[in-house]
Amino acid sequence: MGIPDHLTCLLRNLYAEYIMRNAGLEEAQAGMKIAGRNINNLRHADDTTLKAEREEELKSLLMKVKEESEKVGLKLNIQKTKIMASGPITSWEIDKETVETVSDLILGGSKVPADGDCSHEIKRRLLLGRKVMTNLDSILKSRDITLPTKVLLVKAMAFPVVVYGCES
Repeated sequence: MGIPDHLTCLLRNLYAEYIMRNAGLEEAQAGMKIAGRNINNLRHADDTTLKAEREEELKSLLMKVKEESEKVGLKLNIQKTKIMASGPITSWEIDKETVETVSDLILGGSKVPADGDCSHEIKRRLLLGRKVMTNLDSILKSRDITLPTKVLLVKAMAFPVVVYGCES
C-alpha cells in the first residue's frame, strides 16, 4: 500500500517550505520589489518560480535552492528547469548541464511572455468562455429552465474558464 496522494502533496509542500526557509530566500536581497515587498519566489503545487532583477541574483537564488535540496536528498531536475528573462541572457549551466532559456512559460495554467504582455492570454480565455457559452446555448434558450438556474450555470461553467489562471 502506497502513500495517499493528499499525503504525498502535503509532504512535498513541507519539504519545499523547509528548503526555501533554509535557503534563506526570505532574507535574500535578490528579487523584485512589488508593492514595497521583496518577492523572489512563487510556489504553486509542485512548481517553484524564482524571480530576480539581475542574472547574478537569479543564479545565486537557484544555487541556494539546489544546495538546500541536496541536503535533504532531493536533486534539482535540470531538464525541467527553465529560465525566462525580459532582456538578453547568457547560456546557463549547472553541474555541466545547460539550463533551457525560454521566451514564455506556462504559470498557473496561463502563458506568460517575457515582455509581460498578457493580452494574448486574455483573448484566449475570453474565446474559451465564448465556446462554453456556445455549448450552453440550447440550455440557455430553453423555456423549461428558470433564469436563476441559467445564471448559476453560467457562473459555474463559463466564469471559471474565463478567469482560470488570471492570478498569473
